[in-house]
Amino acid sequence: MKHYTEVTGQASMGILGKWVRAENIWGTVEEKVKINQKIIKYRPTEKLKGLFVNILAGGEGVSDINHRLRIDVGIQRAFAMTECPEQSTISQTLSACQMANVRELRKSLQEIYRKHGQGYRHDYGRQYQILDIDLSALLSGEQAEEATKGYFSGSENRRGRQLGLVLASRYNEIVCEKIYNGKVQLEKNLPELVELAEEVLELDEAKCKCTFLRLDAGGGTETNINFILKRGYRFITKIKNWQRTCKLVKTVTQWHPLPGLPDHECGWVESPIQFETDTRQLAIRWPNQKKPDEYRASVLVFNLSDPDIFTLLNRPLPDPCSDICLWSAIVHLYDQRGGGIESSFRNSKQGLAITKRNKKSFHAQEMLILLAELAYNIIIWVQSELARHSSTIASYGLLRMVRCAFHIAGSIHFYPDGNIQWIRLNGLHPLAPAFQSYCRSKESFSDLRIILRKN
Repeated sequence: MKHYTEVTGQASMGILGKWVRAENIWGTVEEKVKINQKIIKYRPTEKLKGLFVNILAGGEGVSDINHRLRIDVGIQRAFAMTECPEQSTISQTLSACQMANVRELRKSLQEIYRKHGQGYRHDYGRQYQILDIDLSALLSGEQAEEATKGYFSGSENRRGRQLGLVLASRYNEIVCEKIYNGKVQLEKNLPELVELAEEVLELDEAKCKCTFLRLDAGGGTETNINFILKRGYRFITKIKNWQRTCKLVKTVTQWHPLPGLPDHECGWVESPIQFETDTRQLAIRWPNQKKPDEYRASVLVFNLSDPDIFTLLNRPLPDPCSDICLWSAIVHLYDQRGGGIESSFRNSKQGLAITKRNKKSFHAQEMLILLAELAYNIIIWVQSELARHSSTIASYGLLRMVRCAFHIAGSIHFYPDGNIQWIRLNGLHPLAPAFQSYCRSKESFSDLRIILRKN
């Protein structure tokens, strides 16, 4: 047998393939996921692997496999694939998946996350773990299972499902995901998502007390807030019921302008709702653009102390700390959801194209979502290592990681046994030196050479 070289437009993805192979990522999946399907040429997990690699390579629909991955032998070899299955056979395997297979894949992802996730290794004695929880719409066709009319912002009268997600925001890692029918809102599935996160992170009573949950208004029902308080979490959310919000706002006797937000005013709720344990409730109001004589309002409820609020914002506690300074900090802490879970949804939808892959079977759709979750976390883990060698890569979202960082052209040279010997990258690409420095610094890549070619 001879050495061989494959030319590819995504040679830098060879490093991602090397990492996946070195850490036995797919071996963990193959060990646990057992799909009941007749084997003709490829095992079911080999077909799932083709789909997984296609997601990492920037493929959108399942059909992209035929004209993206099947024609790129270099990427196939980099991920230890002898050949890539055809897209129709992959679709058949997805359709053959059952709930048991979804549970098996979720267990695999849990094991992988516990091994590599920074969120799992979080030091609870040093700082709070921050978990953002929310739902996002996944639009689909009318014939898709569990696709119902629901709340899909900007897409009225459409059908789809809802994607529930728990994000470890300090590390931008997905802890767990689950899809629901289109009618489900956060108030119904919050306890299940919290329990899934507790299982993945192995949260005990002590860790729960050092974990901060940040929720949208959908999770701000009395039942959910008491559920969170009984488990000992720190949290912040909005009160869900608008009628209750109006009653609470009426109890505010002193309104003060909120710095940084023109026309917004804040005030403490003086007759707060009584929950399982003590909370503080802050009302915020602003003019109603359609009715200038009226206000719109919301009420934030939380159980954080003043030092906790500023600690979570990585700021020192002012001395003295005025109410206005505290209110600004509370609002800013809640608004950081936009840089956490909302950015994560955008990364998954744009960078990994999760909205472009729709299956009629509900369990097949769950498998697609979990494969995208695995791809998401792997890119985040590799990016965090690459970021030590490039400030540019550190600022990238998933879309630019997939389309820029992992699309450096070149060639991959393999040993006869299929392992990568060296990767030649286009040295004119501004990110190529970062990949070279990364491989030189990583002990498990000591046998891999990165060559930069500028002509």
